Amino acid sequence: MHRFNAYRIFEKEGQVSARLVELGIDDLDPGEVLIRNSHSSVNYKDALAATGTGRVVRRFPVIGGVDVAGVVVTSGDTRFWEGEAVLVTGYGMGVEHDGGYAEYSRVPADWVVPLPLEMSSADAMAIGTAGFTAALAIMRMEQNGLKPANGPVVVVGASGGVGSVAVDLLAGLGYEVTAISGKDDQHEYMRHLGASQVLSRHTLEMGKKPLEKTIWAGAVDPVGGEMLAWLTRTMKQDGTIASCGLAAGIELHTTVMPFILRGISLLGIDSVQCPMALRRSVWERLASDMRPRHLKEMTRTIHFEQLPETFDALLKGAVKGRVVVEIQA
Repeated sequence: MHRFNAYRIFEKEGQVSARLVELGIDDLDPGEVLIRNSHSSVNYKDALAATGTGRVVRRFPVIGGVDVAGVVVTSGDTRFWEGEAVLVTGYGMGVEHDGGYAEYSRVPADWVVPLPLEMSSADAMAIGTAGFTAALAIMRMEQNGLKPANGPVVVVGASGGVGSVAVDLLAGLGYEVTAISGKDDQHEYMRHLGASQVLSRHTLEMGKKPLEKTIWAGAVDPVGGEMLAWLTRTMKQDGTIASCGLAAGIELHTTVMPFILRGISLLGIDSVQCPMALRRSVWERLASDMRPRHLKEMTRTIHFEQLPETFDALLKGAVKGRVVVEIQA
């Protein structure tokens, strides 16, 4: 089989770099399923990996990209067949196993999800890990008792990848959504996605009491840090927070009071090792009742050569919504 393009991450003397290279199928990591990739996406984790900022790569060299969608070329597992449209997100993709920034991927069969019939590969990658994380967060909160009648739900980092999809999905499900963002020029964008109220992170009065005024029935937080601590202090009785990111830091300074006096729940959202049964359920809902309503408006498409500048912009907080990588038609 001919050689193909791949965006590979290297390390030399402690310095991480990434570049476009030519590889052959035999250069790929082992797996039962070989996929001809059509699309991938850019997530915060991808930017951390390719720039070395977050030290998330566990093995060098490795092809970047935690997401991929395409068509099966060959399969050594009877669950998948040649020509079947599939997707892969999470697991070790792009950090310890060759990822989706290549024209071909070879992965373990246990990582592969059949592409829902109602969804294109491009749409699947417009959703990607970020959108999957948002949907998983909402489903976990629903399982914990959240419903629209409980009260408003807040989405932090609402103009980013996880946040944009979360606002869209929650509004589509009938929730009253408040969006919080540090990008004051994106308020109209967030209202368009379905937010009934948009708050600026820069003017937010967080207070310092162990318990502040109750506001939120639910919260999707891909930010962490001080913002997550504030959310714990402002949840309604039996409110639920889905913690799914650390853009603002890994430390959490709060008290036990919101948990034992208001009965709030803090749910950890792990989209990487999500069990396959739940993973398939999330994707089926994303193709049905949780289908994003404004996917095209929140998505832009790039090619391989635009990855470096996109990573830099993402880490600087200058990327709105989702970014799809078009690999081949």
